[in-house]
Amino acid sequence: MSRRGWTVLLSILTVIVLAILGAIVPVPFVALGPGPTYNTLGDVNGTEIVQVDGTKTYPTTGQLRMTTVSLKRDVTLFGAFGLWVSGRYALAPREEYIKPGQTEEEVQQQNVQMFQDSQSDAEVASLRYLGNPVKVVVSTVTKDAPADKIIQPGDRLVTVNGHDIHQQEDVVDAVKDTRPGQVIQVVLDRNGARQTVSVTLGQAPDRQQGFMGISGVDRADVPFKTTIHLQDVGGPSAGLIFSLAIVDRLTGDDLAGGRAIAGTGEIDVKGNVGPIGGIPFKLVAAAEDGAKTFLVPADNCAEAMGNPPAGLQLVKVETLGGAVQALKDLKAGRPVPGC
Repeated sequence: MSRRGWTVLLSILTVIVLAILGAIVPVPFVALGPGPTYNTLGDVNGTEIVQVDGTKTYPTTGQLRMTTVSLKRDVTLFGAFGLWVSGRYALAPREEYIKPGQTEEEVQQQNVQMFQDSQSDAEVASLRYLGNPVKVVVSTVTKDAPADKIIQPGDRLVTVNGHDIHQQEDVVDAVKDTRPGQVIQVVLDRNGARQTVSVTLGQAPDRQQGFMGISGVDRADVPFKTTIHLQDVGGPSAGLIFSLAIVDRLTGDDLAGGRAIAGTGEIDVKGNVGPIGGIPFKLVAAAEDGAKTFLVPADNCAEAMGNPPAGLQLVKVETLGGAVQALKDLKAGRPVPGC
């Protein structure tokens, strides 16, 4: 074979090798794009997404859609290029989503836990907004801390050091004037039985007051049950929409009023709406699924205004109460705060 023939052959082989590598070798990036949306007033496979049992509920019309971001982890060189060229996806460094030394299973577990916590916080926020009482339960007990083996996760805190406990901040206030070595009394409810326990406070490295080693969280104290049935979704950003769906079911206000409304936003137990990531993709997903209005956390407004889909009204929200009022105003044809 001539030199030119060998050159052509080697060139072809090089192209083939590069093509194979580009098709199978992963790159250190993930691809972000529009994910599925879910109508929280509807059902998935015949099961209501937001279900309230044990109290009166009201019919609803329209849609309150939670939105998600699609995250593709195993991206090859050619795959990454194709996703980027499509205009629907953006590439981000893999370590921003999967930390060094962290497995994908650990990331998934973390996302599921955040999603479950967001459901609990959404329930508390919505029921507190509706005037229902709140209780404080122990979420975690630090291993080998003073309260370890005395107080258990799931215990309801009634009083701590003589202070009534109505919200999680009360636990911190109850020990702010104590000192290490001091013995305090804690009245708790465990599985329906009230009991008093003694805790000898320890020393924490970052504070002068005594240290118990427990964390309390607010939970709804109501005689009925709220359940959110949705699997294979992670992260905390559905909190606002879950809260609105619960309020809608319990008030009869028919907040959506037959319209397709979508939104996003993390929510805390006080009803404050926090910013989230990936909002440009969530706007696209909402518009493609027929939404005409999108509830945007106030701190995400600047990003949302960058390139919103045509015909999608952006409504700025800061609290659950503000979001409820905005939906009532939309239904009545009154002006609402926009981004």
